[in-house]
Amino acid sequence: MIKEFLTLTPQGFGLDISDLSLKLVKLKKAKKKYKIEVFSETSLPKGIIKRGEIKKVDSLAEAIKIFVSKAKKLKTKYIVASLPEEKSFVQVISLPKMSEEEARKAVFFEAENYIPFPLEKVYLDSQVVPSLRQNQKSKMEVLLVALPKATVDPYFFALKKAGLQPLALEVESQSIVRALIKNETSLVPCLLIDIGATRTTFVLFGGKSIRFTASIPISSTLFTKAIAKTLKIDMQKAEKLKIKYGLKGNNKEGKEVFDALIPILTDLKEQINRYVDFYHSHISHEYLPQDGSSVKKIILCGRGSNLLGLKEFVSQELKLPVELGNPLVNLGLTAKESPIPKEDLLGYTVAIGLAKRAIENQEYD
Repeated sequence: MIKEFLTLTPQGFGLDISDLSLKLVKLKKAKKKYKIEVFSETSLPKGIIKRGEIKKVDSLAEAIKIFVSKAKKLKTKYIVASLPEEKSFVQVISLPKMSEEEARKAVFFEAENYIPFPLEKVYLDSQVVPSLRQNQKSKMEVLLVALPKATVDPYFFALKKAGLQPLALEVESQSIVRALIKNETSLVPCLLIDIGATRTTFVLFGGKSIRFTASIPISSTLFTKAIAKTLKIDMQKAEKLKIKYGLKGNNKEGKEVFDALIPILTDLKEQINRYVDFYHSHISHEYLPQDGSSVKKIILCGRGSNLLGLKEFVSQELKLPVELGNPLVNLGLTAKESPIPKEDLLGYTVAIGLAKRAIENQEYD
């Protein structure tokens, strides 16, 4: 995303940087299929990154350097890395029909009307969005992505201190879409929900573009804490019970786990409804197919989505079809062909999306 650091961009790998972990993926392309050459994950000590803000640049740089050095088969220092969704601003705007070059210039004049930060304090990226309606001749859509320089610069400096060469930095939602939406096109609006260790990200996607994003402090760790508090047990045992029962326990212990999780899941349901309603009432649908005015399905990703019974719970509560995402859908791979264990695959969604951009040398100018 945000900056184009090099004109010639060699093949690199993807690095997903979150508050509590690092994940990397390197792909190799052969004909129409991809091969996952390298994948790895490590935890980050608390306090290095907090809510997407890097608090200790040197500590992060050292952690990345050690992590990458252990992945012997990487053989490259070129990287596409993630930026925190909760610090980003994503907006689709409408402009009169013009050339892509004219649109790029017009965006900077229009951006200050949409972005809640002074333009001199942000990195701004834009992309013309192809319309799925043939009759749209007078207007066009442009996707804006902005992040504060105070947020982005420490990520760049940490990567450089770790001895890596950034090809690009991009917000997580772009990587999620690249991994989960087949050919990055959806004829119907869909809500992607990434449930991570410290937060949940909503990505509303329709046509060929993200429509908006949001982050909330509901997380898989919060699920575990709720079980630990309710059952008065430690986090390690609570995590085991969460994995064992989820929302499908039919004995006494399983029902206790279910009861502990219900308040958080009810909050999650209400938050989903809130953002679905926001899309229906506030976001333009005129560039989408005729049925583009309402969300038609939900796709879950992130390791927290593995919670037993979650898919069925969300579907029943929201009266919408819900599916677990497939981060391999644009790689031409089956789950059996992937070296990443099935139970970990959804947790690698962002890293896979970043790796795909790295190997294709895609740029959003």
